[in-house]
Amino acid sequence: MAYDVKGVLTARALPMLRGRFSGFLVKGTRGRLVAVGHLLSGNFLNALIMLVSVAMAARSLGPATYGVMVLVLSYNRVVERILRFESWQPLIRFAVEEESRGSPRRMQRLYCYGLMLDMGAAAVAAFSAIGLAWLFGPLFGLKPLHVELVAIYSVATLFNIAGVPTAALRLSGQFKMLAYAQVAGNVLRILLAFLCMVTHAGVIGFMVAWTVSQALGSVLVFWVGFRALRQMGIPNPLHARLKGLVKDFPGFFGFACSTNLSLTLRVITTEADSLFVGAVAGSSAAAVYYLAKRIAKVATQVGAQVQAVVYPDVARMWANGNIRNFRAATLQVQMALAAVGFVMLAGAWLLGPLLIRVGPGVAYSETYILLLTQLVAVMLMLHAAPSRSAMLAMNRSWTVLAISGFGTALFVAVAAYAVPRYGPIGGNIAHVVLGVVTAVLLDVSWLRRAKPRPVAASMG
Repeated sequence: MAYDVKGVLTARALPMLRGRFSGFLVKGTRGRLVAVGHLLSGNFLNALIMLVSVAMAARSLGPATYGVMVLVLSYNRVVERILRFESWQPLIRFAVEEESRGSPRRMQRLYCYGLMLDMGAAAVAAFSAIGLAWLFGPLFGLKPLHVELVAIYSVATLFNIAGVPTAALRLSGQFKMLAYAQVAGNVLRILLAFLCMVTHAGVIGFMVAWTVSQALGSVLVFWVGFRALRQMGIPNPLHARLKGLVKDFPGFFGFACSTNLSLTLRVITTEADSLFVGAVAGSSAAAVYYLAKRIAKVATQVGAQVQAVVYPDVARMWANGNIRNFRAATLQVQMALAAVGFVMLAGAWLLGPLLIRVGPGVAYSETYILLLTQLVAVMLMLHAAPSRSAMLAMNRSWTVLAISGFGTALFVAVAAYAVPRYGPIGGNIAHVVLGVVTAVLLDVSWLRRAKPRPVAASMG
């Protein structure tokens, strides 16, 4: 009798467990995790290379002068991200829908549409950064030298046409190429930064080094992206007919605008916060704050690039009505990113003081506590990255925008209160609050819409 009970329990339990785990380990899991691995390794390498050049600049210039460079870089990036479209997101969504038609010419025109947005926005951002700095710079304390630095780095903005090549590489599954394409530019940045350090080139020399390396990285991404288009059998978008693009792809521009508005809100928390810290606490405080964020950006970039792996897959799953796999794939990546976040936090806790002393120097020792606080915020944002991809795949870009808007408003309120009272760490505390709110609201939104459909009972 005991044997029969055990057999009945086993017969019922095994199918239940198999159903649970087969739903979690969906088709494509291994390939998705391999792609994540490529991006993790490539981004770690890329970020570590960037940190070497950042350490050279910080040590050579000192907190006050390096803080000036930080403020100029942050200003350029704020203007660029406000005016530049993230066309890879609408491109992926519309390209997935076009795949069923199998028309290379329509795909060529779709990529041409995205390319026109990218090129126009890059040009507007570059010239606007210079014009706004020249016209209104004195109101914000920008001296003639600062405007000159803005003009130098605007050249890199002009070359930053990454939407089309990024979408092509992601849809073709060439995550390895995407992860490693920018390494060469950052290796060049180290060489140029070392040259600036030994020749005492000053802040102008370092700004030229940053500009040249950034432009080279953009050119390399552009080249490998267009090569991916050729491999997929899509003709060169530059040769497409421009007439009727808006009519042929209704909703593309609106989707691009909504994702760009979301990016604009995010820019307040990723770049404009350094400007605020500099305005309230001075350029030296901005340098320490920026350095902590830059080190933590190793993890932030992982989240952004892992989103690149998830988005094409979940977009196809949602378009095909495969809710179960859609849900499982998103949860898989969230668990993987949680593990990555804990490892990074533990590594920073153990090795942070040593790395700061060896790299930027003891003048930046207070970066340590800021770094640990920022990594807590980064862990929350890593968790939110797959949720954001899931929401975009559901065509809920305006919901993502609303959540971003609410989180940004809360971030600004917390930063405005905390930075004047506690110094630069107030900005890191605001990031933690933003991370909690964003992660919770995005999870509630996508999980509610991705509830598994009830399966009719087959027993009893």
